[in-house]
This record gives sequence, C-alpha cells and structure tokens, in this order.
Amino acid sequence: MKKLKIGVIGAGGICTACHMPAFAEMDNVEIVAICDIKVQKAQALADKYGIPNVFEDYNDVISMDGIDAIDICTPNYLHSIIAVAALNKGLHVFCEKPDAVNVEEASKMKAASEASGKVLMVMRNNRFTPASEFLKKYIEDGKMGEIYAARCGWQRRRGIPGKGGWFTTKQQSGGGPLIDLGVHMIDLAIWLMGNPKPVAVSGSTYTKFANAKDASDSIHSIFGETKEDGTFDVEDLAMGFIKFDNGACMQIEFSWASNIEKENRFVELRGTNAGTTLNFSDSNPKIFTTEFDRIVDIEPKLPTEGLQQHAANIHHFADVVLNGAKPDFIPEQGVDMIKILTAIYKSAETGREVLLND
Repeated sequence: MKKLKIGVIGAGGICTACHMPAFAEMDNVEIVAICDIKVQKAQALADKYGIPNVFEDYNDVISMDGIDAIDICTPNYLHSIIAVAALNKGLHVFCEKPDAVNVEEASKMKAASEASGKVLMVMRNNRFTPASEFLKKYIEDGKMGEIYAARCGWQRRRGIPGKGGWFTTKQQSGGGPLIDLGVHMIDLAIWLMGNPKPVAVSGSTYTKFANAKDASDSIHSIFGETKEDGTFDVEDLAMGFIKFDNGACMQIEFSWASNIEKENRFVELRGTNAGTTLNFSDSNPKIFTTEFDRIVDIEPKLPTEGLQQHAANIHHFADVVLNGAKPDFIPEQGVDMIKILTAIYKSAETGREVLLND
C-alpha cells in the first residue's frame, strides 16, 4: 500500500487533540516530520508517535526529500504563508481553519494550488458528522425543496480561548469568534444549501469581556495559551446577515462570551417543503414538514459510532490525494468564506452593508 508521507507544522492544542490521533489510526499515512517554534512541543509528539524528524523551522519540513504533503496547525496568520510555500514546492496541503486572515491571502492559496496542480484542503470537520451527511442527502434528494433562509451560530457563555495569546491578538488571529467559530457553522449552512455565492453582508461586532475575570465553562477555552496582561484587540461577539446570489439569506451569531443560559451551536434551514434544526448538543437533526396535509416532525436515529469528525475530514484528504476521490472542499469555497468574514468586520466598522464583488 502506498503511504502518504506528511510533515506536520504546529504542535499545539488542535494538533495534539485532533490531528495526531487521526493520523495515528491511519494505515495509509506516515508522519515523517513534525515542526514547532517551541521545539519541546514537537519533540514530545515525536516521542509519543514515533516521528523521526523534528524541526523548528517549517522551511526545513517542506524542503525534505520524499515528502508528499504537509498538515498546518499553526496560528491563523501563518496558514497562507506556509500553504503557499508548500504548494510552490509541489506538496499537497491540509490546513486547519480558517483558510487565511484576509481575502488576498486566501486568493494566494487558491492560485498556488491551481498553479501547482496539488490538493489544497482546509478543515471543514462539521461536514463529516452523521447528522450533516444525512441532511446533505435529504436536501439533495429534493425533500426540503428550495432552501431560502438559514440561521446559524455558536454562542458561548464563557469560553475565550487562550486569553491574551494569539487567539485574542488580531494581527495573528485575524479576529475573534467570527473567524474562529464562524467558519464552522457558516460553512456547514452554506454547504447544506448547495454552496450559493455570497453577494452582500452586514454585521456588528462587540468587545465586552476583554477585562472580565470569569472562569470558563467551555472546554474549548483550553486551546491557545493564556497570557496575563496579554493582548485582547478582537471582538467577543459578532452578529450579521448574509445575502446570496439565489435570493437566500442567513442570520449569524458567534460569541466567545455572552450572558446567555449555556453554550449553543446550531444550524437552522428553512425550505419550501421542509425545515430543519441541527443543534450540536443533540446528535440527531430535527426535520419539520407535512405529510397528507398534517404537520409532521421527523427525527432520524443516526449512528453514534465511527470516525470522529476531524479524523473523517483528514481521512478524506488522504483519499483525495492517494485515490483521486472527488474533494468535498475546493479552494474557491475558502475564498468565499474569507470574503464573508472580512466584509462583516468592514460592515461593523462602517455601519453599512458591504457588497461582495469578484
């Protein structure tokens, strides 16, 4: 069996918690190198997983002989820089979300992928849950009719990741919960809707918890490294509205901290034949429709076993590279995503709706 030889760049929380366990269970992947500016972190994972090469500089990884692909798990601002360098070296790239911190950088990634002919895939793990896959088939079968409106969000009561570190430093992260959490649910909603093109957005952002000393109630706050008296120049709440080229629209809300009852992560779609709510506190979606002139609620019973969603996304990347499987994600979708997020920040600054032009 041919194995995909991968170098991993970034040995922080998302790599440790999600990427490395996925690679460890794959018999068609071989991790040949790991890299981090804090070499001790990379060395710890190398020791745990038997990785032969440890580096501090990502250029040493992408310059290795015999390597096929890289996996990027760094702070956001480095995603595009490393991805473009690797693609230009003729390597396939799998990257953590978000795609990039601005549209220009996301476009560079797309262009480098097209020029090199290599696969560029960015983590879209929420597409790979049993509930998401069921709804995708349900929608593509025409059972929901025309999907004309959506709502999505990820609201935390107290769940600021790495407060004072790179997550809350705009120069490194590109923004707060909108770019951190928004990628997940906005992408899932748009994907389920059939990937319509965004044409206009409006939004508002707020920073109200930068100086709060509250304890976290979210496991997600463990990501990143907290720094006392560090930087917090991003939003902790973003709300907005997106319009699409087919006439559909979407309401969004993302927060790291809000005075709400509890953490909530959801996608809601409204179609002419049926609607659905997928709340991630429950593994089963709920579908609202009519049958024989009667209102009917449907709740499919879906499997709870199988690949974890991050692992499923990584397995898919390997299948695309090794076996030519049709990619679930294409770079154009990443550019559209960053266009949406960037425009919402611009709308929040100007107080005006922002039109998206190619």
